[in-house]
Amino acid sequence: MNRIFGSNKAKPKPSLTDAITSTDARMGSVEVKIKKLDAELGVFKGQMAKMREGPGKAAVQQRALRVLKQKRMYENQLLQLQQQSYNMEQAAMTTENLKNTMATVDAMKVANKEMKKQYKGIDIDKIESIHYDMEDLIEQANDIQESLGRSYGVPDEVDEADLQAELDALGLDDEPIGENETPSYLQDSTALPDFVDSAPIEELGQTNSPTAEVAR
Repeated sequence: MNRIFGSNKAKPKPSLTDAITSTDARMGSVEVKIKKLDAELGVFKGQMAKMREGPGKAAVQQRALRVLKQKRMYENQLLQLQQQSYNMEQAAMTTENLKNTMATVDAMKVANKEMKKQYKGIDIDKIESIHYDMEDLIEQANDIQESLGRSYGVPDEVDEADLQAELDALGLDDEPIGENETPSYLQDSTALPDFVDSAPIEELGQTNSPTAEVAR
């Protein structure tokens, strides 16, 4: 039935990319023809350089002119194809940029909707209230730490004059204390002085021995 009445399916229209590909293929074919004509012109030029003036040289010259005309025609065709290809590439690039722009706009619209949904659930007043509550809690924590670090039994104000008087009474300002020496207020009051060489009991025994002999 399709052979008799034909098919209702329409062929897809060629895209811009397909048109550019087809034009590039035509440009390649024309360039091949131009190179072939250049080779023929080189042959004719070599022949005319070796020939003398006459009917033979004139015939070769006519053939060379026909080839040169064909070359000029193909060159003009190549220039047209190159311009067409350039225009289509510019159009394709512009179309691609527009597609990217539309995709970016669509993405921004979706993001805008999502942001509006998210911000609907945010209350600025509640955030400010939470911020103030946190400040109060931090201040209370600092007060607690200060209270725990308070010293007991130590006067708040100490008179510097009283401390200096007590320091003078200890005798610390009269003579410097050596590295291995002990301050006088820390020394034992019952310890013997440094100038005693021997025990007092032995000296007493030696003193009383002549008296005992006289008594005898």
